[in-house]
Amino acid sequence: MPMEAQDIEHLIRAAFPKAKITITDLAGDGNHWAAEVIDESFRGQNRVQQQRAVYAALKAKMAGAHGELHALALTTKAPE
Repeated sequence: MPMEAQDIEHLIRAAFPKAKITITDLAGDGNHWAAEVIDESFRGQNRVQQQRAVYAALKAKMAGAHGELHALALTTKAPE
C-alpha cells in the first residue's frame, strides 16, 4: 500500500520537529516521492550525514522488499 505525503512528513517531523519539510509525489502514483528537509541540526554536517539522519527516521517504512516507502529522492540542508 503506497504511503501518503502526510505520513512521510509525520515520520520526518518526529525526528526533526522544527524542520521545513516539503513532500512531492514525483509520478502522481503515491510510490515515487521527493522530500526536501531544511533543519538547523544539519548545520556543520555534510550531505551524507544529513541524509542518513533523515533515512534513519524513515527506516521502518523503507525496510526490505515490502517496505511501504521504496522510492524517495531526498534533498537536505541547513537554513540559509
